[in-house]
Amino acid sequence: MSKKGAVRLAGVGKSFGQTTVLRDVELEIRPGEFFSLLGPSGSGKTTTLRIIAGLEIATEGAVHLDGVDATLLPPGDRDCAMVFQSYALYPHMTVFDNIAFPLKMIRTPPAAIDAAVREAAARVRIDHLLARRPGQLSGGQQQRCALARAIVRKPALFLLDEPLSNLDAKLRVETRVELRRLQRALDVTTVYVTHDQEEAMSMSDRLAIFMDGRIVQIGTPEEVYQKPATVDVAAFLGNPPMNVLPARLAAGEVVIGEARVAAPHLAALGTRDVMLGIRPSEIEIGAGGVAATVTLCELLGDDVIIDLDVGGLLVRAKASGRTRVAEGERVHARFDPDRLHLFDRTSGARIAA
Repeated sequence: MSKKGAVRLAGVGKSFGQTTVLRDVELEIRPGEFFSLLGPSGSGKTTTLRIIAGLEIATEGAVHLDGVDATLLPPGDRDCAMVFQSYALYPHMTVFDNIAFPLKMIRTPPAAIDAAVREAAARVRIDHLLARRPGQLSGGQQQRCALARAIVRKPALFLLDEPLSNLDAKLRVETRVELRRLQRALDVTTVYVTHDQEEAMSMSDRLAIFMDGRIVQIGTPEEVYQKPATVDVAAFLGNPPMNVLPARLAAGEVVIGEARVAAPHLAALGTRDVMLGIRPSEIEIGAGGVAATVTLCELLGDDVIIDLDVGGLLVRAKASGRTRVAEGERVHARFDPDRLHLFDRTSGARIAA
């Protein structure tokens, strides 16, 4: 028997009246995969998830689940479970009854319900809270209750809409590790919506990056980070994000404002205007490189973010917290020519070096 949980979106679009929120979404998610939909607010991630769940119907295109056209299939017939950003727990029910609710809806025998609820609660470590009501739980405990309710029916597809966004920073980090372990243990296809790139990068097998209602890149976390397909993806990923600067290629040099960086391996690209990308962590402060003036330092414990004026352009560098520079100090910043990313000035598309 083949593994379940395959998802395919073919040319999916969605409009609300005159407003188009999704355009020509093409996507394939493999069975057992942890797949994230990542992008800024309003980019179409949640709408895509709701179309997969059947809570919204695509205006155009088709949704296939395990090879079956599910475009018009009701949510209850899709063998998927969803965890909402707000958790959507029933406040008058106990934790036990909240988790049991999906099983009661399909008339599961009481003895089977009891065993399944206790197993699901134990998996997310809230089996000692089954008699409480949601109002008596912390935010993290409510989130675990919502997760238990989703997994209790053992669906083929697990849909998560920013489930960690209501948790504090420390609990978010702890919970995302537990959530990934849970997904691996259940071996269930998981589609995860987030605007938090750290979550998506650390948890996903693959991810799709949304911009303005379109998917602009699909790949593993390493692929999208190392080779962003567009200048918008480059500027979105990373903390702090990649520096994106107007530059000019000329005779094997990259000209940035008044500064020049030798890059002989780019000579074959000729003379042209480009957008240049360089990650803050790949800029070295020290001997050699282009002249720069320190305009701001932000100490973040182990790291320091240094704002530099390079030929009239703002460039951010990320260095060790032991790096000592002062605001107003003249320094040199070395750009590794092998770490430069080039993008077309007009289209924003990546240029192969």
